[in-house]
Amino acid sequence: MTFFVIIGAVALVAGLALLVTAIRHHSEQQPKYTAMLIGGMIATTFGIVIAAFAIAFQRATQLDLNAATTR
Repeated sequence: MTFFVIIGAVALVAGLALLVTAIRHHSEQQPKYTAMLIGGMIATTFGIVIAAFAIAFQRATQLDLNAATTR
């Protein structure tokens, strides 16, 4: 696993923790929990995107653009 997959997983878990906390306290109608809800969604999405791109980059084949043949 690369460093970016680990960072993505940490961001995903932290974002989900923020989301759960914000959803539990959302009925209190405080701006703090609305900000936590937005931040949790952003952190969760960031973690998914970073980890997915890192995994896709690992599985992709390398391109050698200097070895291309003419058409």
